[in-house]
Amino acid sequence: MATLFEPFAAEFMQRALIGGVIVGILSAVVGTWVVLRGMAFLGEAMSHGMLPGVAVAVLLGLPGQLGALVAAGAMAVGVGSLARSKRIAGDTAIGISFVGMLALGVLIVSASRSVPINLTAILFGDILAMTWFDVLLIFVVALLVVIVFILWYRPFVALTFDRRIAHTMGLRPGVALALLMAGVAVTIVVSYQAVGTLLVVGMLLAPAATGAIWAKSVWQISVIGAVVSVVSVAVGLLVSWHLGLAAGPAIALLAVLFFGLSLGLKKIVG
Repeated sequence: MATLFEPFAAEFMQRALIGGVIVGILSAVVGTWVVLRGMAFLGEAMSHGMLPGVAVAVLLGLPGQLGALVAAGAMAVGVGSLARSKRIAGDTAIGISFVGMLALGVLIVSASRSVPINLTAILFGDILAMTWFDVLLIFVVALLVVIVFILWYRPFVALTFDRRIAHTMGLRPGVALALLMAGVAVTIVVSYQAVGTLLVVGMLLAPAATGAIWAKSVWQISVIGAVVSVVSVAVGLLVSWHLGLAAGPAIALLAVLFFGLSLGLKKIVG
């Protein structure tokens, strides 16, 4: 048993574990609303649409998270603007924005000569490279996002199930939707170092979707999702260490496997 958990004696593994756990809990809380509102495609588009922002930030010598936040915000604004057009469906607007941003990101990476950009780290994450500053930053951001989501719980519930009722009750559904999209964007930005832009949506969706299988309330979805996320991070790090696998994909895959197992078990037990 001691040998199994021996990797966590290393400081970089401790940073990865703590940072990953924080990311996992944040993803579960925000992912609950993504699942309930059916925003999976938007989350995927925003995660992939971060690529040009990260690439430009690296070229300018700025933190990749800053570029990712700007790109994710641009995606949200662009999707919102296109979706307001009566001639374009919401999923079409998301798809167009997603393809455009992803193509732009790949072009920037391929054209960069003077500054090498680690595309693999951007796409699949590098959780083992986290510093204590990264962990602290993730903790502060996660705490702020969770507090906002707790304070806006009632507006989020009303927005999710009936926007007209939310408006009638004076719960400001427009502001609630903007906060929700901002929360998704921020969560994706702080999570991509752990699991990468390609896999961050898996952590955003799979744990919350697992919670939705068993839970009878919104809070239960978040709690179950957080447990699944934490276990996925811890076991994923151990698996990646002992088997010599990439940590980010191992974590994301475990989260998806938990969802698949839960779905199968639920069918058996009813």
